[in-house]
Amino acid sequence: MTTTDIDLTHSQRKMLSEAGYAEPAITYFLEKKYMGHIPDASQVSEKVGSCGDIMKIYLQVDNNNIVQDVRYEITGCAGAVSAAMAVVDLIKGRHIDQALAINDGDVFTKLENIPEKKHHCIQLAVKTMHQGIQDYKAGRPH
Repeated sequence: MTTTDIDLTHSQRKMLSEAGYAEPAITYFLEKKYMGHIPDASQVSEKVGSCGDIMKIYLQVDNNNIVQDVRYEITGCAGAVSAAMAVVDLIKGRHIDQALAINDGDVFTKLENIPEKKHHCIQLAVKTMHQGIQDYKAGRPH
């Protein structure tokens, strides 16, 4: 990482913090560790939020219905990215029925805080995950 990269990351952290994002949410946004796709995903589903953000979820589920891997592709803001990354940490390694029990409050708790006007991003991340699992359970093609 160059000095310029470090300065940019510090600047982004400061801006996000001043906007009302807590440190876990900021880290999820900056690291984006679950962004991308899974080439041989068990299910791929997509949802568009009320604000126009688009989320696509890739689920890799094993024969015991355990979520082995999850990736999101997102066109959206810091709230959308951080919420989706938090969802992955909450469902990875869980049975799909346990994952379906995850709700907006669970994600908010994981993020610690995001600006109130970005709470719809949490809803979108959760709804996208729920849709992906429901599509998988229903055997809908991806």
